[in-house]
Amino acid sequence: MLRFFIIMAAFTAVFGFSDAYAQDAETTPEETTYDSVEVTHAVSDFFGVTSEAAGSAVESIFAKQGRPVGYIYGGEGAGAVGVGLRYGKGTMVLKDGTSKKVYWQGPSLGFDIGGNASKVFTLIYGLTEPEQIYKRFPGVDGSAYLIAGMGINYQAGHNITLVPMRSGGGLRLGANVGYLKYSRKRKVLPF
Repeated sequence: MLRFFIIMAAFTAVFGFSDAYAQDAETTPEETTYDSVEVTHAVSDFFGVTSEAAGSAVESIFAKQGRPVGYIYGGEGAGAVGVGLRYGKGTMVLKDGTSKKVYWQGPSLGFDIGGNASKVFTLIYGLTEPEQIYKRFPGVDGSAYLIAGMGINYQAGHNITLVPMRSGGGLRLGANVGYLKYSRKRKVLPF
């Protein structure tokens, strides 16, 4: 029996069969994540801004977070008088081709007043299965809208990081702490 293993080890070393199978089984980060050019074009097309404007925001996120596994694009409405509410819907697109409808809602608390409607493009990091998006993600948000504005914030939980980029209009000023709950269906209660 020992002789068999020695012969197989020598055969594998000479012909390299195990390495060939291992390389086929592994996927590279480029196959499972988006690069900055792909994301810049998607953000530019979605928000209707130039590639240069989208590129500066995308590059700063890539410098901190790296390559995302997917993104969510959609829209939301939010309002607050100290206590706030946010509701949105969109489509999650993963690099592997998976696409799912996603809704989000959540409360916030802080020094925050006003309301806004925004287009939202959220980069997704650390997601290994599409169903993992349907959870609560805490975050801190600051808003300064006087007719129009754009902002970026970070939400993290469950080894997943979400980076929403918002561009919209309204009249809102403040900072708050809260969470967003992502769900399969629209919910009235934000909890």
